[in-house]
Amino acid sequence: MAGARGGYPQGVTAAVPPVLPRRAARRRSLLTGAMLGVAVMAAADVVVFHLLLGWHHFYDRSTTSVGLLSDGLLQTGYLVLLVAGAFRLADARRAGTLARRSAVAGFVTGLGAFQLFDGLVDHKLLRLHQVRYGVELLPYDVAWIGASLLLLVTGVGLTLATRAEGREEG
Repeated sequence: MAGARGGYPQGVTAAVPPVLPRRAARRRSLLTGAMLGVAVMAAADVVVFHLLLGWHHFYDRSTTSVGLLSDGLLQTGYLVLLVAGAFRLADARRAGTLARRSAVAGFVTGLGAFQLFDGLVDHKLLRLHQVRYGVELLPYDVAWIGASLLLLVTGVGLTLATRAEGREEG
């Protein structure tokens, strides 16, 4: 039997999404965009450099089997992040709390952050793998890290430009 609340049975109420303040919605949108940016850049890295070009695996300091396993674990990680980010994005859109410009800024920042982390930490500090083997690395490193810095600076600039989305009206 339907009650007076939108067709729900008596005693059952619909969950009402909480209304987020603009600043919280902006931060959540930035984080969601960053999650998606990291996941998309990781996917591009795996598909292009690991699978199509075959330049490296995520972990190249062991056998090919271990390298393939490490690629599979990286794929699993970015797929989890991609799905989680997609759910957060859909939830924010449904609730009407998505700050679109902030999500885009977070996305571009996430692209650059993953690329920079991979280039500096994975390639240089931990030496898990290099961009490519059997070639002079400097041009590859300059291109890899340069592209990551360009994306990161662009993302941070977009983030700063979206600060108005987080200001409370009043």
